[in-house]
Amino acid sequence: MHGINSSTAMKTQSRAITVRIARDPNDLMLMTAIRSAVYLAEQDCPIEEEFDGNDLVAAHFLGFVGAEPAGCLRVRFFGEFAKVERLAVRHQFRRTRVSFKLVQASVDYIKRKGFRKIYGQAQDRLVDFWAHFGAKPLGHNRKITFSDFSYTEMVLDLEPTADAITLDSDPYVIIRPEGDWDRPGVLDMSAGRPVTSPLRTA
Repeated sequence: MHGINSSTAMKTQSRAITVRIARDPNDLMLMTAIRSAVYLAEQDCPIEEEFDGNDLVAAHFLGFVGAEPAGCLRVRFFGEFAKVERLAVRHQFRRTRVSFKLVQASVDYIKRKGFRKIYGQAQDRLVDFWAHFGAKPLGHNRKITFSDFSYTEMVLDLEPTADAITLDSDPYVIIRPEGDWDRPGVLDMSAGRPVTSPLRTA
């Protein structure tokens, strides 16, 4: 009996969904592989349209099913709003909740950064998916077309979290790794060293 329970627990754990922010070149390669599989291979999107020059000025989220990279999502920031885009989930994981977990993680992240609006361009067939999070069409006939699909402009109104990061936040929080603001980072630790001038005289 113990063996059966152990096996079930291991199987459940192997299918657990986790989401984290991309932090290094390896993570960016995972994102590139996922989006290539979905948009280039499945949707026949030209590479210069999918990889549009915005990937190095954005935050990326990676979703995993067990240890396997299953999906990704991109967030870019403007003065009044954040834009959630490029949600991609590999076909074998589309019956999981990884897409929901990716979007929820990005919404929580954006609220923590103090934004009050999320803007998105949803493929028309996915408007109901985004409505699940409270997003609404931006107005009548606010549609655009690119890369051979029709999109509906959508907006989600937010209330920033009580601990949203502002100019009044602890300065060490502000310089911590993106999205990992509640844990002391390497620069917190460096504050324990004596202060020295970066300029040295001969």
